[in-house]
Amino acid sequence: MIISQTPLRISFLGGNTDFPEYYEKYGGVVLTTSIDKYIYCIVKERFDSLIRVKYSIQESVNSVDELKHELVRESMRMLGVKPGIEIAFLSDIPGEGSGLGSSSSVTVGLLIALHRYVGETVSSEQIIKEACEIEINILGKRIGVQDQHIATLGGLREIRFPKGGHIIELKNGNRDLLNNSLMLFHTGISRSSTDILSTINLDKNVLDHNKNLAELGILAIKDGNIQKLGELLDEYWQFKKQLSDKISNPEIDDMYIKAISAGAYGGKIAGAGGGGFLMLIVPPERRHNVRNVLLKYKELPVRIGRDGSKIIFDIRQYD
Repeated sequence: MIISQTPLRISFLGGNTDFPEYYEKYGGVVLTTSIDKYIYCIVKERFDSLIRVKYSIQESVNSVDELKHELVRESMRMLGVKPGIEIAFLSDIPGEGSGLGSSSSVTVGLLIALHRYVGETVSSEQIIKEACEIEINILGKRIGVQDQHIATLGGLREIRFPKGGHIIELKNGNRDLLNNSLMLFHTGISRSSTDILSTINLDKNVLDHNKNLAELGILAIKDGNIQKLGELLDEYWQFKKQLSDKISNPEIDDMYIKAISAGAYGGKIAGAGGGGFLMLIVPPERRHNVRNVLLKYKELPVRIGRDGSKIIFDIRQYD
């Protein structure tokens, strides 16, 4: 049995500058972090020749081509994994549509586990490349490449495309301040990021603006200026809502207004928008006030992560 642990993520700023059609011409940058919430992928050999996959439903099939779980199907095809295998997923959050990068975390964690299963040791760069190939090129998902990077590498990072990611080294106390200012509340709404992104006109002016906010956010993080980070998120959110009527809705607007009135510096819906988690930057002394006004929404306690995807358990019997 092999178990991989892959972090989920929060993307602060720089959204959509990680699309190849933009960064290959102008260069992209995102401010993002892994968090201490995870996707677990369990892989074990079976005695029979079935493929069994367990997630929100359970599949039991004879061939890879019969699989409905497209990420499992394409990962097994890519690595040449044969039937006679069982794969299961566990998650610290609700299913798809959270805005925390769960799809890419599933892909990355599955690839790392399957490479170990077939006896291969691969680099982070290869995992990122394979995950992007599956999600973007093979399955045609309308997403960027930041999620595959942060799920694989972990940590609080500025990721510059096409070059790669760099850990942001926080001064003493700044990590605690960020952890104690970060709040997530589930809207109760699930949505498809692909559906949201298909309604947005991501022209160069929009993406240039997003990139500029990311640069300012990186400086704010390094300086420990949490108020400035919150204000930049607020600017980004107000700007983003103008791009599509699917980015927000009256309930989300009401949540956000209540949080700001209770003392939050700013925030946004995690991911593409439309639902999932509302992320807020709140001064520690006002967290209680924000909880009170959002009492009907479930809070997800969260901290900035350090590690990327990794194998946490591997026991197999050999001759």
